[in-house]
Amino acid sequence: MTEHDGGPAAQKLEEGRLLKELEAIHRTRHETLLHGSDDALVTHTKRMNELEHEYVRRHPQRAQTASRTRSGARARSTGD
Repeated sequence: MTEHDGGPAAQKLEEGRLLKELEAIHRTRHETLLHGSDDALVTHTKRMNELEHEYVRRHPQRAQTASRTRSGARARSTGD
């Protein structure tokens, strides 16, 4: 992606900055959903997707918590 009003392209961010951008966008997501304009929500969603896709691209083998997987969630619901 190219640079846009939401900041530099995710692929250009060094690792620490990428993580800070992800933290910030996740922190503001709920407020944007509840109170942002339609344009703000679209922009926020595009930027969040860009940052998340870049993180996953860089970390394809990232640690995954078993309870956060589909099979883990099924095991949790059948054990209740």
